[in-house]
Amino acid sequence: MKQQTVSIMGVPFSKLNLQQTIKTLTDRLDKQEGKLFQLITANPEIVMVAKQDELLQKIISQAGMITADGIGVVLAAKWQGEPLEERVTGFDIFTGLLKAGNEKGYSIYLLGADEETNRKASEVIAVQYPGVRVVGRQNGFFGKDNEASVVASIGAAKPDILVVAMGAPFSEKWIFKYQKELQAKVAFGIGGSLDVLAGKVKRAPEVWQKLNLEWLYRLLSQPSRLRRQLVLPRFALKILFGGGKSK
Repeated sequence: MKQQTVSIMGVPFSKLNLQQTIKTLTDRLDKQEGKLFQLITANPEIVMVAKQDELLQKIISQAGMITADGIGVVLAAKWQGEPLEERVTGFDIFTGLLKAGNEKGYSIYLLGADEETNRKASEVIAVQYPGVRVVGRQNGFFGKDNEASVVASIGAAKPDILVVAMGAPFSEKWIFKYQKELQAKVAFGIGGSLDVLAGKVKRAPEVWQKLNLEWLYRLLSQPSRLRRQLVLPRFALKILFGGGKSK
């Protein structure tokens, strides 16, 4: 069945809610074969970067699914008269797959973050999701000289799920570049999700999430994010006056 999407500045966002997204991904994971399925969780920043980045545009056009990881995208879709049911964030997909994997025995490879965070996240998974097999892990500070060995390590592990926490859009480009060698079924960038899972960073309380103010909570908790948030007014102006459906 062809996936229903909403185009925001040329980026096709899936109309599936979180539960439906997890179901789609687990169906993919339960298949024995098939090429890597690249998931992209995109926020307004990614949408704006893609307008100037031809490689990212190519990756987006070939991605298996793109979800709305940002209230700005959800509001833009509503403004266009094609509302999305909810945000579908990278962290929620990550934990949703861990819960499913705990029952189904999925394997996972953790790539990215610093060594302490990566190790701690692996330990948390072992305790909270004992049915998930962590078949490998590597921090994100390996450098160009060691890149080939990292790719080979992932390929040898053949994980069901590969999560990459090396920042966007670097993570998306890295997955795309090595998609044939990685031997994973599903791969996606997860931003700071390993930091949250490891307890290094606290996620916004549920009330902030329900009010769609998680971005504000993160900004107040991490003022260094202010520069990144400056893209939001430009994104809003493009949607309001620039024709959001077009590129």
